[in-house]
Amino acid sequence: MRALIERGARRLQRARVCFGHGTDNAWDESAALVLHALRLPHFDAGVYHRRVGANDERRAEALISRRIRERIPAVYLTGRTWFAGLAFHVDRRVLIPRSPIAELIERRFAPWIEPRRVRRILDLGTGSGCIAIACAKAFPRARVDAVDICADALEVAAINVGRHRLGRRVRLVRSDHFSALGAERYDIIVSNPPYVGRKELASLPPEYRHEPPLALAAGRTGLDSVRIILGEAADHLRPEGLLVVEVGNTERAVRRAFKQLPFLWLEFERGGGGVFLLNAAQLPARAR
Repeated sequence: MRALIERGARRLQRARVCFGHGTDNAWDESAALVLHALRLPHFDAGVYHRRVGANDERRAEALISRRIRERIPAVYLTGRTWFAGLAFHVDRRVLIPRSPIAELIERRFAPWIEPRRVRRILDLGTGSGCIAIACAKAFPRARVDAVDICADALEVAAINVGRHRLGRRVRLVRSDHFSALGAERYDIIVSNPPYVGRKELASLPPEYRHEPPLALAAGRTGLDSVRIILGEAADHLRPEGLLVVEVGNTERAVRRAFKQLPFLWLEFERGGGGVFLLNAAQLPARAR
């Protein structure tokens, strides 16, 4: 098994596939594909010493060949990924979860909010539902609204809500940003919205073209969605609430466009960036 994974990793490296959808190196990518092809568990160290029959070897090699030939992210080939220590179903209807916000959820957004008082959370642009579900697990006394404009994405989120048995606490809402939420207010609004500008979108590796454009593209400069969030979030936050938004490589454009806002840009132990935090008092008070 170990030799088969190593061989697959060498093939992936030679082909110069893009890693960025759940793994960041050829070994992990090859292991995910081989173990999936052979229907073996990912967390049993003993599997690496198993002998592999000819049929299993061919099946694994074929999956790696497809990864190279079609440049499909491995997660779309396996249909499964992990976020904040939880397993999720993922397919091409949704963006592949990879947000550093997972670390914040695992820490329950401390020290910026008192976890015990969190009762309402909004995940804006939920996609697969990974952020909403991880929040519901981290805050067992909270109710979570998981919002997305895309009906297909909400179908995937519904699969994951069902698998994690959170139907009573995670509500799926079809909405263009805040439009269907009325006067609802939350202790935490968290969002991984589209933030890729037109020029950057055209230059992305082919793996990204398998993801839904609606989950990536945000106008010419990548700011279309974040402008709406910053303009309306104050209307939906409780007085001591938090807004947490990932903007990735668009961080510099956000800093330039909203110089008046005192963003706190967060750092992460496991890598990643482009995530800002604001509290309710720091946001433009449109409603007030």
